[in-house]
Amino acid sequence: MFTEKTLQEVREGKKRWEREVEKARQQKPERKQRFSTVSDFEIKGIYTPDDIKDLAFARDIGYPGIFPFTRGCQPTMYRGREWTFRMFSGMGSAEDTNRRWHHLLKEGETGLSTAFDFPTLMGYDTDSPRARGECGRCGVAIDTLRDFEILTHGIPLDGVTTSMTINPPALVLWAMYLGVADKSGITWDRIGGTIQNDMLKEFIAQKTFMLPPEPSVRLISDAVEFGTEHVPLWNTISISGYHIREAGSTAIQELAFTLADGIAYVQDIIERKKLDVDSFAPRLSFFFNSHLDFFEEIAKFRAARRMWARIMRDRFKAKNPRSWWMRFHTQTAGCSLTAQQPYNNIVRTTTEALAAVLGGTQSLHTNALDETLALPSEFAATIALRTQQVIADEIGVTNVIDPLAGSYFVESLTSQLEEKAWEYINKIDNMGGMLAAIDRGFPQMEIADAAYHFQKQIDKAENVVVGVNKYATEKEAPAEILKIDERVEERQSARLKEVKAARDNRKVAQILSDLRAASRTDKNLMPYVIAAVKEYATEQEICDVWRDIFGAYRDPGYY
Repeated sequence: MFTEKTLQEVREGKKRWEREVEKARQQKPERKQRFSTVSDFEIKGIYTPDDIKDLAFARDIGYPGIFPFTRGCQPTMYRGREWTFRMFSGMGSAEDTNRRWHHLLKEGETGLSTAFDFPTLMGYDTDSPRARGECGRCGVAIDTLRDFEILTHGIPLDGVTTSMTINPPALVLWAMYLGVADKSGITWDRIGGTIQNDMLKEFIAQKTFMLPPEPSVRLISDAVEFGTEHVPLWNTISISGYHIREAGSTAIQELAFTLADGIAYVQDIIERKKLDVDSFAPRLSFFFNSHLDFFEEIAKFRAARRMWARIMRDRFKAKNPRSWWMRFHTQTAGCSLTAQQPYNNIVRTTTEALAAVLGGTQSLHTNALDETLALPSEFAATIALRTQQVIADEIGVTNVIDPLAGSYFVESLTSQLEEKAWEYINKIDNMGGMLAAIDRGFPQMEIADAAYHFQKQIDKAENVVVGVNKYATEKEAPAEILKIDERVEERQSARLKEVKAARDNRKVAQILSDLRAASRTDKNLMPYVIAAVKEYATEQEICDVWRDIFGAYRDPGYY
């Protein structure tokens, strides 16, 4: 990118600058001996053309919408269309969440995002002994298609995309969405959205389990195959680094393990389903965390796009440029929020959201100030949505595509993150792939070590957390807390009992028997699940079939 003459001038100038720095240090030492990112990636005091001398513009940076997509997937990015504004919504009953959806759409949200309670996440009904006390606590409770009908009442399914954060029972919840569309007279080619459906990161980080890894991946491939053939606008998997980061990983680990998961899924779909990579790759999507270190996060997003483009083109030989795209949703870092001085969280979320935008996200969820304390109140959720709207409409960052391109620091950091992420991916390849690495506990232990190191830095005040280990106060402003009515569980159980009494139980039993038989074969299971939910089979009844056949998974634990 630079001539040797220019680089020589830069080096000579830097030597002169370093002499001045040394004089300044003798008069007043720098604040710290070592400066680093949140991920403990060491940062130099200044970056120059010498730090990016090995980059080639066309090969490594290029233009938006053109390989390697470092600067964005779409040619015009936000000049053509803003990212999708999403707020994570799900609390209590289907009625409660439906009201929150309508409020947020009225206030300018452009895409829905759904959180489910833990019984739903784990494939259990509200009346299960395992679910007692958890109904609606961390998301909406969904047992049958009846709940989903209430959840989506008045929502234009063909006019808004819906993201569902669901993993082990993803096929069941997606089948309910398709069933509601059918009942509304909306054809599947008119609905769009995303199911997370990423079990590998569950084994690595988030830990909502149902089945062992192998059958879990089989169900994911079934979803991708079915979506490719029947629901062309749906993202049937959202390969997620978010929860890997929330578990304590570094930015490099989040980047590497997420892409390694993506490689594993693509490989399985090709081998198991015999699909051409270009038939399904354009609908793959990703989900990343935007943490506190502003420039590190921007560099991570740019590196992710460049790496995935090369993986799809060079490793999997995809020919369609859309298959090379990395389209991703971003959520600001929940683990960066503090219960102490919670209004500081608005500032944290704002900077994290800005990093996601400057990094080129396609969709964004901003955390509410009170999410470290409880599910977000309507007041806090509205402020979080307004944060996105101010970034989009008031501060001018959407006027220019990838405005930080060419920054010596950002380009250098992008390349360094990529280099370190490739080292992890090569290690995982040498182990036999991500499933083999998970069986060995490799990513789990790497994340645990990183989390422990970060906590030690906080304990020693090497990393400052405002309001926690610096600028703490004895008296804090109270924050409004959303409380879930304890009667939600009673009402939800009563509705489930009514549904079971009113449905055709013989037909349900026959359909579940058909699902059981099909699950012992290599048939795609989505048609059987759709048939089951349309007859109001419960989520647990369907998931219990799989637990009986494939076994229930328990985390072995790694130390």
